[in-house]
Amino acid sequence: MTNPALMRASNISKSYAGVHALRGVSFELRAGEVHALVGENGAGKTTFIKTVTGAVVPDEGEIRIYDEAVRDNSPGRSKLLGVAAIYQEPTLFPELSVAENMAFESEQGSAWRPVDWKERRRRAAALLEQVGGRFDVERDAGSLTMPEQQLMEIARAVGANARILIMDEPTASLTEEETQNLYRVIHNLRERGAGIIYISHRLEELSVIADRVTVLRDGAVVGTYSMSEVDPPELIRLMVGRELSAVFPKREVEAGEVVLELEDFGNRANGINGINLAIRAGEIVGLAGLVGAGRTELARTILGLDQADSGEMWLRGQKVHTQSPGQAIKLGIAYLPEDRRHHGVILDMAIAANITLASLRSLTGFGGFDFRREREIAADYVRRFSIKTPALFNQVSTLSGGNQQKVALSRWLAVKPSVLILDEPTQGVDVGAKAEIHAVMSELAAQGMAILMISSDMPEILGMSDRIAVMRQGRIVGELSRSEASQEALLALALGHGVDSNAGK
Repeated sequence: MTNPALMRASNISKSYAGVHALRGVSFELRAGEVHALVGENGAGKTTFIKTVTGAVVPDEGEIRIYDEAVRDNSPGRSKLLGVAAIYQEPTLFPELSVAENMAFESEQGSAWRPVDWKERRRRAAALLEQVGGRFDVERDAGSLTMPEQQLMEIARAVGANARILIMDEPTASLTEEETQNLYRVIHNLRERGAGIIYISHRLEELSVIADRVTVLRDGAVVGTYSMSEVDPPELIRLMVGRELSAVFPKREVEAGEVVLELEDFGNRANGINGINLAIRAGEIVGLAGLVGAGRTELARTILGLDQADSGEMWLRGQKVHTQSPGQAIKLGIAYLPEDRRHHGVILDMAIAANITLASLRSLTGFGGFDFRREREIAADYVRRFSIKTPALFNQVSTLSGGNQQKVALSRWLAVKPSVLILDEPTQGVDVGAKAEIHAVMSELAAQGMAILMISSDMPEILGMSDRIAVMRQGRIVGELSRSEASQEALLALALGHGVDSNAGK
C-alpha cells in the first residue's frame, strides 16, 4: 500500500526578469519516503524548495500539505506546518552558542519566561548525539567547521519535530563516518513517518538513501523514477540531456620547471610541520587527506593568511615569504577557498564586480575606472563557465551555489596567476558544471599554470591529478604518481597505514 502524500506541488511556475526558473513543476512527497531531487545548477532545484518553504511565491500552481492547500505561504507558516529546510550553506547566528541557535527552532512560550539554561544545553547535546555531532553546545556557532554547522542544522530540524524535511547537499562537507551517522538519522526519521526531499550531486549515494528521484532540467520536470529504474549514468543523461563521458577530462601535459616549492615549510599555530612539496608548470597536484589533516591550513599559510614560522617557500626559483594575500596575489599565487559564501564571493555585490574584484588595479588608471573593460572581462567568464544569469550586474546572491563557485573561480583566473590553489573546487557543484570546471583546470595546466587541488572527492583526486600528496596530522605522509594512485592506497596513507617514512623530511 502506498503511503499517504505529505506534500503535493502542482504545476509550479516562477520567472525572474523574463527568465523561467520553474516551468509547471509537479512533485509529490510521501510519508516515510526519501524523494531525491536532482538536476544541474540552474535547473530550478533551489527555486522549487523555496516555494515549498514559503521563501518564494510562485507565479502559478498550488502547494498542498497534508492534502490542504497552503494559502499565503511564508517561512513562518511553513515551519508551523512542519516543514524544515537544511540548506547547503547553514543559516546560523555566529555570535550565539550552539545551544542558543538550536533553541530558536524547538523552544516555545512567552518571551518573558525564564530560560532553563541547564535543560536547554541538555536538550541540545541530546539532539546532537542523535546525529553524531561531537562538539560542545556552549561553543559559539561561528567557530564551528562547515561539517559541524551541517550537523547542528540537522539536529535543529530533528528537534523541531518536522515531518517534511528538505536536505540540500547534506553530505557535501561530511566525513564518511558523519555521512553514515546522517543515513542512520534519515532511517529513523522515515520510521517516524517523516518525508525527506533530498538534493544531492553525489549521484552514487542516491541508490543507498532514496526511494524515488525526480529530475529537473531547465526548470521543468524530465521525469520521476523509482531508484531501482535508474543508475548514475542514466541520471546524468537525463540531467544534462546528453551523454556525459568526460567528467574528468584530464589532458596529458609535459611538466615544465618548478613554479612553487616548499622546503621544511611549517606553521606551528596551524599544526603544519616539515612540508616538502614541489609543483611544476603544467601540473595538477592533488592534496588528499581526511578532514582535519591540515590541507586548508597549508593553503592559508602559502597565501599568507597565516604566517609560516619554519622552512622556506620558493617561487620560480626565488625565495619568498607571503605576509598577506595581497602580496601573494602580486607574486602570482591565487587561492579559491572552500567556504565560498563567506570567503569566495560577496553575495550583495554584482557578478561583474565579483569577477574583477582581485584585478581592480588593471581596470583603474588616470582616467578613472574602466567600466567597459569590466563588462568585457565578466562577460567572457560568464560565457566560458556558462554562468546562468540574466544580467552581469545582478547580485551574486541570486545565483545557485554552483554558479557562485564559478564566479569565485573566475575572479582568480582574471588575475592570471602562475600558481592556483583550489580548495574543494567542485563541492556542491552539479555533474555538468563539475565537468566544465575540470575542463578549465586541464586547459589552464596545458597553458603552463601550476595547480594545487585540495579535494575530499576521491574520484576527483584520482581523475584530475598528475601526482597526489597525502596529508595526515599536519604532515605529508606520502606521495603517489597518477599511475600508482588508487582509492585504497590513498585511504591507507590518510589513516596512517603504509606511511612513507621519507615523506615530509
